[in-house]
Amino acid sequence: MKFIQTDKAPAAIGPYSQAVEVGEMIFTSGQIGLTKDGDLVEGGVEVQAKQVLTNLSEVLKEAGSSLSSVVKTTIFLADMSDFAEVNKIYAEFFGDHKPARSTVAVKTLPLNVSIEIDAIAIK
Repeated sequence: MKFIQTDKAPAAIGPYSQAVEVGEMIFTSGQIGLTKDGDLVEGGVEVQAKQVLTNLSEVLKEAGSSLSSVVKTTIFLADMSDFAEVNKIYAEFFGDHKPARSTVAVKTLPLNVSIEIDAIAIK
């Protein structure tokens, strides 16, 4: 087991790792719309979704993987009415690659953000 850490994505805001590598699998922690410096991005769910997916990409890159190697994601939304907008941004980042995915509505997320996404990828 290897713990993944990059300074190109925000540091964990609790007692966890950005990702964990086990064999050829990468398990990311949920990413929210924080910059690599730990500042919350300004704007709505679209801006946050772009930052979240940028963060996931950087964590995966540090682990020797990429968004094109993701096999499963989970999207957590504070408001399910944001689904269509998030889906559009998600499609821009993943292109023709279509990993398995779950999307769930939650009451609140860390720092009251609108979106959080985690991923499982192969190396």
